[in-house]
Amino acid sequence: MTPAYIHIHDHIKKEIEDGKWQIGQRLPSERDLSETFQVSRMTLRQAITLLVEEGILERRVGSGTYVAGRRVQERMRGTTSFTEIVKSQGKYPSSKLISYQKKLASKTERDQLQLTAKDYVISMERVRYADQLPLVYEVASIPEKLIASFNQTEITEHFFQTLTQNGYTIGKSQQTIYAKTASDKVAGHLDVAKGHAILALTQVSYFSDGTPFEYVRSQYVGDRFEFYLENN
Repeated sequence: MTPAYIHIHDHIKKEIEDGKWQIGQRLPSERDLSETFQVSRMTLRQAITLLVEEGILERRVGSGTYVAGRRVQERMRGTTSFTEIVKSQGKYPSSKLISYQKKLASKTERDQLQLTAKDYVISMERVRYADQLPLVYEVASIPEKLIASFNQTEITEHFFQTLTQNGYTIGKSQQTIYAKTASDKVAGHLDVAKGHAILALTQVSYFSDGTPFEYVRSQYVGDRFEFYLENN
């Protein structure tokens, strides 16, 4: 016998596929849905949780459960800016700057960016959005000597474009991806619950001559973003 929560899962999924619920639309509360389906809230929550895990629905802290949009995808090949990725999928990219400061490079930053103990970096902390939905919390480190002649807006709003307009040629990147859960701080910035599934990525980007120019630590909301590999 099929469990009740599976029947509810299938029913809601079909309603979404049939267009009763549109992308971005908020569903009724779990209390109201449990009354509609005449089941306990625990049973209803099982169905909703399964739909969230499948990426069909998404929970927003303090707001409710919504029909999820198509996940933003990044092809794991070459070096591409977040802005370009989001625009290529018909969405509007934006960012919120949390902090921007000049500081001496840490040991990790020196190793990743080939700097000395006397070198400074610009450390930039921000949240990136697609259609006003937070996708990623990131901290980027950039050699200060590289961008000393640029203003803050050129760096925070369209860094890759600024580089190419000033004669730099962007080359490869090295990326490492792993799974983790959202801390209190990151969860708050990304509008998810503490412990939510996160895709963590570290990336070092290089110019075509092999010089590293950016070291980024990113945390993506697992059910709003996905990476895929493409081989030649």
